[in-house]
Amino acid sequence: MESAYSLRDGLVKGFIDGNMPALANYRPRLLINDNEKGEKVLTSIIKELSDCDEFLFSVAFVTKSGVISLIETLKELDEKGVKGRIIASQYQNFSDPAALRKLMGFGNIDLGIVTEDQGKMHTKGYIFRKGSEYTIIVGSSNLTQSALSVNKEWNLKVTSTFEGALLHETLHEFEQLAKKSVKVDEAYLEQYQAIYDYQSKARRLLEKTSHHGMIHFQRILPNKMQTSALDALDESRNAGRGKALVISATGTGKTYLSAFDVRKFNPRRFLFVVHREQIAKAAMESFKRVFGTDRSMSVLSGTSKSTDSDFLFSTVQTLSKDEVLYGFKPDDFDYVVIDEAHRAGSKSYEKILKHFNPTFLLGMSATPERTDGFDVFAWFDHNVAFEIKLQQAMNENMVCPFHYFGVSEIKVDGILINDSTSFSKLTSDERVRNIAEKAEFYGHSGHRVRGLIFCSRREEAEVLSGKFNLMGYRTVALSGATSQEERIEAVNRLEQKERDGGLDYIFTVDIFNEGIDVPSVNQVIMLRPTQSAIIFVQQLGRGLRHFDDKEYVVVLDFIGNYDNNFLIPVALSGDQSYNKDTMRRFVAEGTRVIPGCSTINFDRITRDRIYSSIDRANVNDIKLIKESYMMLKMRLGRIPRPGEFAEFGSIDIERIFHKSGSYHNFLKKYEDEYKVELSNLEEVYIEYISIKYASGKRPHELELLKLIAGGSKNPLDELDIMLQEKYGIVINENTRLNLENQMTQNFATGSAKDSYKDAVFMEGSKCADSFMECLQNPDFRLQFDELVGVGLSRYQERYSERYRQTNFKLYEKYTYEAVCRCLDWEKSEVALNIGGYRFDKKTRTYPVFINYDKHEDISATTKYEDRFLSSETLEAISKSKRTLNSDDVVQAYNSEANGVTMLLFVRKNKDDRISKEFYFLGTMKAIGTPEEFIMYGTNVTAVKLYYSLHTPVRGDIYDFITR
Repeated sequence: MESAYSLRDGLVKGFIDGNMPALANYRPRLLINDNEKGEKVLTSIIKELSDCDEFLFSVAFVTKSGVISLIETLKELDEKGVKGRIIASQYQNFSDPAALRKLMGFGNIDLGIVTEDQGKMHTKGYIFRKGSEYTIIVGSSNLTQSALSVNKEWNLKVTSTFEGALLHETLHEFEQLAKKSVKVDEAYLEQYQAIYDYQSKARRLLEKTSHHGMIHFQRILPNKMQTSALDALDESRNAGRGKALVISATGTGKTYLSAFDVRKFNPRRFLFVVHREQIAKAAMESFKRVFGTDRSMSVLSGTSKSTDSDFLFSTVQTLSKDEVLYGFKPDDFDYVVIDEAHRAGSKSYEKILKHFNPTFLLGMSATPERTDGFDVFAWFDHNVAFEIKLQQAMNENMVCPFHYFGVSEIKVDGILINDSTSFSKLTSDERVRNIAEKAEFYGHSGHRVRGLIFCSRREEAEVLSGKFNLMGYRTVALSGATSQEERIEAVNRLEQKERDGGLDYIFTVDIFNEGIDVPSVNQVIMLRPTQSAIIFVQQLGRGLRHFDDKEYVVVLDFIGNYDNNFLIPVALSGDQSYNKDTMRRFVAEGTRVIPGCSTINFDRITRDRIYSSIDRANVNDIKLIKESYMMLKMRLGRIPRPGEFAEFGSIDIERIFHKSGSYHNFLKKYEDEYKVELSNLEEVYIEYISIKYASGKRPHELELLKLIAGGSKNPLDELDIMLQEKYGIVINENTRLNLENQMTQNFATGSAKDSYKDAVFMEGSKCADSFMECLQNPDFRLQFDELVGVGLSRYQERYSERYRQTNFKLYEKYTYEAVCRCLDWEKSEVALNIGGYRFDKKTRTYPVFINYDKHEDISATTKYEDRFLSSETLEAISKSKRTLNSDDVVQAYNSEANGVTMLLFVRKNKDDRISKEFYFLGTMKAIGTPEEFIMYGTNVTAVKLYYSLHTPVRGDIYDFITR
């Protein structure tokens, strides 16, 4: 009955009064695809499927891309024995028989189809039963990846009890369709396949012809991102810069981009330098498509010695030979392109670059950063003219969508595959069968598989290839020792249309990491640990090029007990901040946030393995920090300024602050070019600002420091006015006292009190003499100004959208101390004294801190569960030894009546020693009746309270915390 009341409130909120409090899962909702908001129809369907006891789909169109988007969830439902019924339609013969065959393979799904002779079924409805409640999603989304993830679609989601009239009408209509449908079996599919193939062939022919029946050849034009890159290259040249580097994600058309720019530049002669003959030939063909017959073109390589053409495409191996290179004058070429420019660290490239003096030199790379210390950027005067990141390319549909599946490696002889697994176990028959079974289950797009399989060593690739061949597959293993001719033949066999005489898979270690263009690849299998986010993206990128017979690429990542599993979410998300919670959220909610039709899927076992790796990872490891620092330094050609880490998407500078205390301390210890010296007191001031304020949680302290440093005689009075005018923030006496205590080092308590006792900024109402003296040092003043600037920039970018006139941003993270500061408390409190919650009488604020995951080995009096009952209802337990009459319980229960602001802060993982922060989930009020009880296994009392959040927790955060 309680759910009926909740449903009633939800319907009132949805259809009558939007201000009506109601549980989010009972409220009618419009489901749309909006990447900026992190909304996909797909994620709503996955969520409903994951929780349901039964599901019913009635969809007109079903494609392989739609099924692959749901396949991991459908597999889990099959394993749990959750039954489902799906009715598809043969309307316009659009539904893919391969998709129907995949659905037919699930033992828990009853699959039917309404044929054309039974009417033109065009429904798009999804029904989910959980207990006696039903959720219905009806609208415009078919079971295709575009409809579920990117198209402009409207779908209405409503919830009903079993007694609801709308539900019965919907179920009745579903049953009527079921009666008209025929069972999908092999006999039906055999007949339908012939019809579908004929219709598909006719559609493709129609697309290639004009209305007059003439073949239509489309002129190759730059896409949106390439146009922006071309403009940026023009700007570089107009500014007098003769060198530039373009960073462009794999599959985004770097070669065509260079061809378009060469056409604009119109050089007398042009040179394109690559590391393999195969790539040189492919690049020349791309240029021919842009230039036609306007320019003569040829390849210079070990097998082709032509040097007289207008446009020359050369391998570095041939060009770097003395007899070849010095046959050219330094100014023979007006425009030179270095493809895969990250290779420019070799002596052969260096020799070529030193010899030629073109009017314009362009480097192109998806991953110019190197970990061996070589500065690729220096060859191009540190001028990055344009950058196209993978996430941007996905948003612009420049690359093929991918469906990534993190699948579990198996145990061989009882031991899970790990970083040190022996060769015999890597090539065991058991492992080979597991790989083949997973490859068959997840499948591919297109009429036949064309796969690349990346192994950890050459011998492994060769043995696995042999064993796959014994199973009936057609494969070869390629390595650095394989001749150019063998590689070309293998790629041609992989790409050929028919399977006879072709290849299903190429096994390799690293020769396909970059450069070789095989657009038809529709399955990428990773059988090696992720040692580098850069290499991961390179290998993923092998499947990201568009191809006629490919709607998506399947990526299978076999995840064992590897130390660096935490790099997988880093690589997939493109987020280089190394924030652990960000990594965890991406593992949990990757499909929701990744652009376009792509999906991220982990089975339960691999998800746990990655979480474990994230927990173990030391993201403040100095090696990781130094590597990120050096990459940014090489890009800029100088020591980076603090604000440039965020500007260029590098590691979060807070990682440096937490490891070294300040950027100054880090540079002093690890950067030989850094010559700045500060006094001990100056270093204390810089470290204090770095640790306490540069995160930018609120602007108060930062703006006050600016006023103090600027010589204000009444900084707090000026701050009062400035905060109102600039930020719309009103401060009171509590705020003034809080800030005054911080500036005079009277805010901290416990052991933290002595840590920065000398970092006094104010004496009375003016600047402290010690701070004023430090400000006279130009080096100190510059660092002070930069740190304040970093903090204010972070505030504007991350925290400025204040929630309900608080100093907090919804869903951002805060430490205990930051909460005390932002609540304007007179003094900070150590975590032990807060103990889960604390009422501050002066400010009338009552923050509640919840560790959602608790360990089994904690004491009985703390082994109680605070838990969400829904996205807007919380059940929380008081501290031990409390009764209904305890002050903290009474204050919590009567908070709204007494004008007390209760705020909720939740963290997922208490063991994360690096990120000791809580998500701010908004304000809340007590509801219902508190319940006193005796804690299990003790004679100690506690009180159970219920809270209603003023704002329901956003779906991705809620799922991350509670699942």
